[in-house]
Amino acid sequence: MNRTQMESKERQLKESELGVVALRPSVSEFTDYRLYLMAFYSFRQFETRTDRRPYSYGHFSAAADIKSPNYLKMVIEGKRNLSATMIDKFAKAMGLNKKNTEEFRALVNYNQATEPLERNRCLKVLNDIRVKSSIEEGQLAQEDFERVPSWVSWALVALTDSGVTQFDEEVLFKTLKGRAKKDEIRKCLDKLIGEGQLERSEDGSIKKTGLQMKDAERIPAELVKKLQAQLIYLGLESLFHDEPEQREFGTITLSLTEAEFKKLKFDIRHFRKKIYAEALLNREQNGPGDRVYQMNVQLFPLSE
Repeated sequence: MNRTQMESKERQLKESELGVVALRPSVSEFTDYRLYLMAFYSFRQFETRTDRRPYSYGHFSAAADIKSPNYLKMVIEGKRNLSATMIDKFAKAMGLNKKNTEEFRALVNYNQATEPLERNRCLKVLNDIRVKSSIEEGQLAQEDFERVPSWVSWALVALTDSGVTQFDEEVLFKTLKGRAKKDEIRKCLDKLIGEGQLERSEDGSIKKTGLQMKDAERIPAELVKKLQAQLIYLGLESLFHDEPEQREFGTITLSLTEAEFKKLKFDIRHFRKKIYAEALLNREQNGPGDRVYQMNVQLFPLSE
């Protein structure tokens, strides 16, 4: 959660203390489970403000079957973490259903992970849960979700530029280093053929048609984020599994003005387009490539 979001949540909590009707917080609105717990506690206090015994930390501990009356307070303040058992107890005390409990557990695991690789894995799990939930609740259309290409789809299209024509499922599984399940490979291949981006000849060989994905601009931002997360995670896997001479990872940390940031962002976009255009031209002029590569370019803030 960024600074603006945190200030917004803190403002909502202060407003509830002043008598403004507060809504029950949803775990899906938070990227920090401690802020979610703080919001829940504030909501319950506001909800019971006229009761003879307004909601307290002791009430929460009793509902969670925890001996310490201030355990919730210590967790909110970062003095305690939640174990797997405590996650279930907290979820029960807040009245979360099975689906919300799963999301709460994923959020806690993400926040409490210390190693970067594990933290990214937990974030991917959390994002997958939230995308699935958004589709089930009708916030995202199923047809939009199905239209978003998987990284596997892009890899299959790129493989045609490497001279691969026989798309045997077992061979593709090995070619992609086991990073994609066989059923996912089959599903993506069928989808690409069905949409006309790839076509199967009478002899069974596969080739590219030149058609591009339609209505890309209509894809919701949440689904684009899901795809980008997959690609970033693949980069992390490469960092640990591929030899240095087979990849090129470099980083720089900069101090930029807002104007400099916008210019750099503009330059990066044009650089990506230039690389892609040159690669397409090379395939036309020089024939198939040797292997498929994934290029990620990332520029993001580290400070406020």
